[in-house]
Amino acid sequence: MILKSEILTFRNTELRDIDFVCSLESNEENAKFIIPWSKEKHEKAIENTDILHLIVEGGKGNHPVGYMIIAGLENPDLSIELVRITIRDKGKGYGKESIRLIKEWVFTKHNANRLWLDVKVNNLRAFNLYKKQGFVVEGTLRECIKNDKGFESLYIMSILKNEFEKSNQG
Repeated sequence: MILKSEILTFRNTELRDIDFVCSLESNEENAKFIIPWSKEKHEKAIENTDILHLIVEGGKGNHPVGYMIIAGLENPDLSIELVRITIRDKGKGYGKESIRLIKEWVFTKHNANRLWLDVKVNNLRAFNLYKKQGFVVEGTLRECIKNDKGFESLYIMSILKNEFEKSNQG
């Protein structure tokens, strides 16, 4: 699968990309907002037909700037989960454009009805991006993640196909 815009290209993650993906996850700026996966878990995700594991390329020379994982491709209820998006080069609009592109693919090419995600309550940068992209808070999973400092909560957010279509009309 390849998606393109003026500033980004998505391509399927390959085994040679796993070190890049794991380095993004272990980066201090990113690690506090995600639960890193092992190399083996990423490798299994690449092979799983229900999961789309993508490398986000951009900038001069179209080099890797991040990655994205979506799941539920085989979900009979047409509900897709944005499992993770991690962008290395922050502040360049890559996250915003990645979300725009994946929404378009999910609703127009894959014909899903719902795109959902969870985001840590303290991840304000991502939370605000998702809100601006039309995602709505459905609820809060209170103190559902244990870490070395205590517990963290998650917002569950989603956007429906009809909401996506309305936002693209205006």
